[in-house]
Amino acid sequence: MKKLDWYIMRKFLGTFGLTIVLIMAITIAFDLTEKLDKLSEHHAPLTKIIFDYYLNLLPYYFNMFSPLFVFISVIFFTSKLAGNSEIIAMQASGISFRRLLLPYFSTAALIAVFLFLFGGYIIPPANQRRLIFENEYIKKFKKDNIDNIQMEVSDNVILYIQDFDMDSKTGHNISLESFDGKQLKSRLTATNIYWDTLNHWRIHDYTLRTFDGMYENLTSGTSLDTTINVQPNDLFVTVKEAPQMNNKELGEYIERQRQRGVGNIKAFEGEYYQRFSSPFAAFILTLIGVSLSARKVRGGTGANLGIGIGLSATYVLFQTFSSSFSINGKMPSILAAWFPNIIFAIIALFLYRKAPK
Repeated sequence: MKKLDWYIMRKFLGTFGLTIVLIMAITIAFDLTEKLDKLSEHHAPLTKIIFDYYLNLLPYYFNMFSPLFVFISVIFFTSKLAGNSEIIAMQASGISFRRLLLPYFSTAALIAVFLFLFGGYIIPPANQRRLIFENEYIKKFKKDNIDNIQMEVSDNVILYIQDFDMDSKTGHNISLESFDGKQLKSRLTATNIYWDTLNHWRIHDYTLRTFDGMYENLTSGTSLDTTINVQPNDLFVTVKEAPQMNNKELGEYIERQRQRGVGNIKAFEGEYYQRFSSPFAAFILTLIGVSLSARKVRGGTGANLGIGIGLSATYVLFQTFSSSFSINGKMPSILAAWFPNIIFAIIALFLYRKAPK
């Protein structure tokens, strides 16, 4: 690495940090204006607003708009370098455009690694605290009861609960069926089921039927303790749960829900794949930014910055549309997560070929 490389990297990181501060300040101002009535209506304490909500909202917004921050940073400081004829001087001294990209991509790699670790392991606990605050003081989204639950709790064992109440941890009208291939081996029905601890459940007013060929054994009783590989939280599959899990927890949760036959996990898959695709956007948008702003043009930084903001908005729009298509089942989750990167990678290669060499 040469002094020139370190110079460009300092410019990149410095502008990136400044962009974060400015856009975060504007974002928080708009968010506070929008939610002020709700916060006042629910008498949210000032300390909770600051420490439980906004200190945890900042990382969430940073992770969401990180591609925008990278792109605007590259456009802004590279346009200034081009406007001051610094890039012309670099190329005149024998530095190729490809070699000029080295400090840009090195910085993008640092940012990408940071974004991956930050989004996968730091933000989920912050999201958990933020969503608890939102549920209490802004808009309640957590359900207290759910109807018609059916899932595979272990291999060839199907659980059905007519309704379940989260506060009392009690379900009504349940059945637990065990199969050997397509053949029903046993069927347990009960009036009530109550969660005790971990995977321990207590069943009331039960009837157990076991089948052995043409023979059926019938057992009934008032109370039965049993182990079922499911917990109350597993019954309440909501989109809000996904951002609260780190990468390992989210991957295990998706695999567990697939095995249980739960169908509405598209949002969880989208969140998981997005955490891997989003850091790569730092490289793609960096290449687009350098290719666009390395040439000295009339209008200078303002013109390039306008183009940059427009392309950034388009990227975010692509992310939103592809995410919606994934949740609605119109596009595979992994393709939806990588689709914006694929489109903008093609744009980046086109602009790179047109960039001044």
